[in-house]
This record gives sequence, structure tokens and C-alpha cells, in this order.
Amino acid sequence: MSSQYGDPEAAETPLLERKAAEGRWWSKVIDVEEAKDQISFALPMIITNVSYYFIPLVSVMFAGHLGELELAGSNLANSWASVSGFTLMVGLSGALETLCGQGYGAKLYWMLGIYLQASCIITIIFTIIVSVIWWYSDIILTLLHQDAQIAIAAGLYLKYLIPGLIAYGFLQNILRFLQTQSVMMPLVVCSLVPLALHVGIAYALVHWTTLAYRGAALAASISLWISVLMLGLYVLKAKKFKQTWTGLSKKSFGHVSSNLKIALPSAAMVCLEYWAFEILVLLAGLMPNSEISTSLIAMCVNTEAICYMVAYGLSAAASTRVSNELGAGDPNRARRAMAVTLKLTVLLALCVVSALAFGHNLWASSFSDSPVIINAYASMTPLLVISISCDFVQGILSGVARGCGWQHLAVYINMGTFYFIGMPIASLLAFKFNLHAKGLWIGLICGLTAQMIGLLLLTKFTKWTRIEMSEDSSVKTIEA
Repeated sequence: MSSQYGDPEAAETPLLERKAAEGRWWSKVIDVEEAKDQISFALPMIITNVSYYFIPLVSVMFAGHLGELELAGSNLANSWASVSGFTLMVGLSGALETLCGQGYGAKLYWMLGIYLQASCIITIIFTIIVSVIWWYSDIILTLLHQDAQIAIAAGLYLKYLIPGLIAYGFLQNILRFLQTQSVMMPLVVCSLVPLALHVGIAYALVHWTTLAYRGAALAASISLWISVLMLGLYVLKAKKFKQTWTGLSKKSFGHVSSNLKIALPSAAMVCLEYWAFEILVLLAGLMPNSEISTSLIAMCVNTEAICYMVAYGLSAAASTRVSNELGAGDPNRARRAMAVTLKLTVLLALCVVSALAFGHNLWASSFSDSPVIINAYASMTPLLVISISCDFVQGILSGVARGCGWQHLAVYINMGTFYFIGMPIASLLAFKFNLHAKGLWIGLICGLTAQMIGLLLLTKFTKWTRIEMSEDSSVKTIEA
């Protein structure tokens, strides 16, 4: 009674409003404001990543309509490009999630431009190496026992995709530079506009010029460069970057080696996981009914990849929030941000797997008209539900690892869980116990589960420290 009538503030508060405030149970379950911020961050990231994923895919679609050889060649080229180049560029740019994220949180704004330039120098070095591999890809793919004609077609496609590789590397660096400053909507515009233009460019080059098949790959390169130029001009012209981008500087060369110390483990962390999925497709080709098994596993891998793009939006939010808070010297807020992201991930995963569980036949029919394939995919759906759920959680924890600068530790976790647990179990179940495609996917689930547990233990028992890079470009960790 005394609290209600004796307190003037309480007397002035309407009873219904106070009761409503007490009844907001969800505010006790999750930090609503933090959740809103992360959702507003994640949605643009999802749109951006899906758009950039579709630019090379649309080119493959245009090439595929020219004939069966062109379809096989462009698909093989796109897979080889992802394995040997695009994934590497994504991984190398992960160093900026740590350095720019923590630098922005620590208010060392001018250093963000230095880190970006150092990362672009690294990108140039690695694109030269990968470009040489792509130039001779027809020979390499033939040595890997691919059909000679398809290998030649894939090699031709990749030669015209080389300019796109350089653009893709720069693009990933600029994305991380903007992401760590929570600049999101320009990313959406600079990904959707090039994607829309890409459809017209691809159609024109394939059908209105003598380039035809080669024009599909060249169109992807042109569209990726359009996106780079749009984002680059935005960074140069927008006043909000006057502190984080102060122009080209020779100091960036002094930070290349220290940037590499984070970039290389980051690239290995991403590539080891991606390659594990590709190995499953190769193993499926060794089965007795290889045509069906390969198609089925490829469909499952594509489903997992598309679902992971949704999770990646929240993963980027976790990475940015954690790195910003650690840079500001507040590890407790960083942990709270991670907890909110994990709760949002559970809700998002439930929505995605529910849609897959009820709509798997419709989804499978978009890949194939074969009743055998559709029925086989239906039998794989329960396993996909489990793997996608694990992938969502580990995706967030991987984002936390990038934000904290733990890439060198996450590499060992990914190596051990996928290549010493997941792949051996997959091979054993598929070939020894004749579980075939299901055996392969159960092995993958074992690897994903072990990876998730390993990353959980990493976040639980590793000190949350921030990275400090001094003027002499040495890297060290200090207590946040």
C-alpha cells in the first residue's frame, strides 16, 4: 500500500500502463532493444549476400540455356570458382571484421581506412595466384578426372571470370569496412541494383554479341565491378566516412604482415568448412547409383548454403556487435549481445526448418522433376532439419570468433571436427554400412555438432580480449 500511495511517481503512473509493463514477459527473456538493432542489421545483410550469390548464378543460368555442354561447363566452372576463389576472398576479408570492428569500438577511426587498404593489398596478391590457377583450370580439372570436353568449357568460362574475382575480393573488403560501422542500407542498394542490371547485361552479351557462352562469365565480372565502383564512390563521397577514410596511405603497407596473421586463419576457417560440403558431393559420385546420389547430395548442399545465408545476417550482426563492444572495452556487453543473437537464431532456425519440413516437396521440384529424386529428398529432410539447426548456431558462434579475433583457434576446431570426425564417419556409414546419401549426411551432422560444441567451449573458456595494433604494425591482445 505504501509503495502505491506513498510514492508520487507511482501515483502518477496509470495502473493499466504499469500492469502492461509488468506483463511484458518477453523483455525478461530477451533484450528487446538489442534484438531490434540486430534484426535491423541482419535483414540488409541477408539481402546483400543473397544478391551477390545470385550474380554468378544468373550467369550460369544464361549459359545453361545454350546447350548441355555449356550447362555442364558453366556449373563446373562456378563450383570450381567457389571452391578455389570466392570462398577464399570471403575468408581473407574476415580479418576486417576483427580489426575494423574493434578499431571502430575503440574510436580509432582513422585506422579503419588503413586496415581496408592493407586487406586490399592482400587481396591483390592472392587474386594473382588464384588467377593463374583459373587460367590453367582446364588442365587441372582434366587431371582431376573430369570429362575433357566439360573441363575445357569450364576453363574457358573461368578465364572470362578472372576480372570478377578481383572485383569480388575488393567487394568483400568494402563490405566488411561498412558492416563494422553498421552502415547497412547502402549495401542493399549496391547489391540489388547490380543484380538487376546483371540480368540485362548477361542477356545482351549472351544473345546479342558473338561472345555467347563467354559473355555469361564476362557479364558476372562486369556486374561485380559495377558494385565495387558504386560502393567505392559512396565511401569517397559520403561525409560520414571522413574520419574512417582519410585517403590512400603508405602506412597500409606496414600493416600487411600483421593483417595476414588474422586473414590467413580466417580464410582457413571458412574454406575448411566449405570444402567439407564439396567433399560430400565428390563422395556421392563414388556410389553405385552415383547419378541420383550426386544430385541428391548437391540439392542438400545447395539447400544448406541458401539457409546459411539467412543465418549469416545474424552472424555478421554478432561479429560486429562483439567486436565493437570489445573495442570499447566492455566484454560484458559483448557477451550479452551474443546471448541475444543466439536467442534470435533459435527463433529464425525454427521458422526455416518448419518451412522446409512442410514444403520440401515443392522445394525439391524446383531442382528436379524426377519422382525418385523428390522422394529421396523427402527422406533426407529430417536430417537436413538437424544439420541446418546446428549450422545456424555454429554460424553465430563463428561470427563471435571473428569478432574476438579467435580465427586461429577456430581453424583447429573446424579441421578436427570436419576432417577427423565428420568425414570419416560419413565415409564409414555411406560405404561400409551402405547407408549411402543418408550416411554421408549423418557424418556431416556429427561434424557440425562437434564444431558447434567446440565453438561453445571456446566462447565459454577463452578470455574475451581485444586486439590492439600499434603504429609499428605489431599485433597484441589486451584485456578488454
